[in-house]
Amino acid sequence: MRVQGLRRARRWYGEGTLHLLLMLSSFALAGYAGVRLLDGDRLAIVIWFAGAALVHDLVLVPLYSLADRGLRAGAGRWPGAAAGRRADVNFVRVPAFLSGLLLLVWFPLITGQVENYTPYTGLPADVFLPRWLLITAGLFAVSAVWLTVELLRLRRRATKARPSADH
Repeated sequence: MRVQGLRRARRWYGEGTLHLLLMLSSFALAGYAGVRLLDGDRLAIVIWFAGAALVHDLVLVPLYSLADRGLRAGAGRWPGAAAGRRADVNFVRVPAFLSGLLLLVWFPLITGQVENYTPYTGLPADVFLPRWLLITAGLFAVSAVWLTVELLRLRRRATKARPSADH
C-alpha cells in the first residue's frame, strides 16, 4: 500500500521523494535567507533585485548571446571543426563563465573599490586584480591543453579507423 502511494507521488511529482525533500529544504533555506535579508531596507533591496534582473535580461543576455554566436561562427575555422565538432566552443565557454563568475563575486575587491578588507583578508587591496587575471589565464590554459589533448585523441582515432594504403 505504501509503495503504491510512493509511485503515485513520483508519477505526480515527476522525481523521487529525495529530490522533493531536497527541493523543499532548499526553498525553506531560501525563504529564511529572504526573511533575514528583508529585515533591513526592504524598498532598496526590492529595487536592487528588480534592477539586477532588468540589467541582466536587457543588457547582459544580449551581450553574451552575441559573444556566443560569434564564438560558434568562428568555431568552424578550428582544427576540430572539420569533424563536425561544435562542442569545441565549450573549451572557451567554461573558462569564460568561471572567470566571469569569479569577477561577479569578487568585483569590489578586484576593482579596488573596497579598501577596508585588509584586516579581514590579511591582504592589501591591490593583489586581487592580478590574482584574478592569473586565475583567468590558468583557466584558459587548462582549457587549451584539454582541447589539444582532445584534438590529438580525435586525430589518432581517425588515423586508426582509416584503412591502410596498399603499396
